[in-house]
Amino acid sequence: MIKKLLLTSLCVASTSALADWQLNNELSRVSFVTIKNESVGEPNHFQRVSGNLTDDGQFTLSIDLASVETGIPIRNERFGEFLFETGTYPELRLSADLSEHLDTINSSNDSLVETSATLSLHGQDKVMPVTVLVSRKSNGDLLVSSWDPVIVHQQDFALTAGIDKLQELAGLPSITRAVPVNFVLSLNKQ
Repeated sequence: MIKKLLLTSLCVASTSALADWQLNNELSRVSFVTIKNESVGEPNHFQRVSGNLTDDGQFTLSIDLASVETGIPIRNERFGEFLFETGTYPELRLSADLSEHLDTINSSNDSLVETSATLSLHGQDKVMPVTVLVSRKSNGDLLVSSWDPVIVHQQDFALTAGIDKLQELAGLPSITRAVPVNFVLSLNKQ
């Protein structure tokens, strides 16, 4: 009986020590800026993001592309239908192997982490450099934010036809073809 109780206690303790972090959608934001007519910047963001960081350093982020919020309902619909084509490509996925940065992530100090991440968008995959600031809270939660914007180029993700269609529908002389993306991700220790 004592052996069984001790074994159960060890299993529970080791499980909590090796817990993952889950993304908190309410306190996380992935945002991007579009520029039309060469000088009018417009902030946009996604309302539904999810993801996790495993205790062995595997990070995944998923963005529901239909949750884009541009501030204008018809533009939200057009982004989904013509740019992201959410009927075929409903989500953006990002993954990164952070296993070599676990000591830094588990440190109590704020730290910069430079890594590569695979961005999967619109049926295309691209490995991109990413630098993030990782802040560890006293309760073990993490706050991860972009140190520099990640620049997404339309030609890397087969988005040219969608941007052309948006430009045509809005009657605009131009829409930006490279978009800076920033993020703040709150990850709760499980």
